[in-house]
Amino acid sequence: MLNKRGFIAIAAAVFVAAGLSGAAPAFAAGPGPDVNVTITGLALRGYDPVAYFTDGKPVPGDFTITAQYGGATYRFASEGHKALFVKDPIKYLPQYGGFCAFGTAQGYKVDGDPNVWKIVDNRLYLNLAPPVATRWNQDVPGNIKAANDKWPALKDKAPSELQ
Repeated sequence: MLNKRGFIAIAAAVFVAAGLSGAAPAFAAGPGPDVNVTITGLALRGYDPVAYFTDGKPVPGDFTITAQYGGATYRFASEGHKALFVKDPIKYLPQYGGFCAFGTAQGYKVDGDPNVWKIVDNRLYLNLAPPVATRWNQDVPGNIKAANDKWPALKDKAPSELQ
């Protein structure tokens, strides 16, 4: 198991290598600490949550086609995608509020990148960056179980409380 210091080192290295040290999105502004959003309350950095399932890839949403769920704003590429989401939002929401699945398995809340994703058993999982996803992919079932076990204790805490 990766310890806190090791996970933080991986996350920091990813940010530095990607040149993102000052550009990471904020975690929770409007909806609460259980949903990963930008400072304006936008979930999934504006990507369409339905597109992962219907198009098989991340698709940026249209800023004029939105829906609110859990206090967060979701964007959609089409009115059809919005209708699917409104009918059954739980089906399309990313797990762990859109936070990194591997980070959650390790007991932390770090940003989930909408471009680093995987659908497992009809559930959408995001990870921080490709190197983190590589670690998560080494034991997907074990990491999902660990994250599912830890999420109830993490979901109502701000990311800064877990550092």
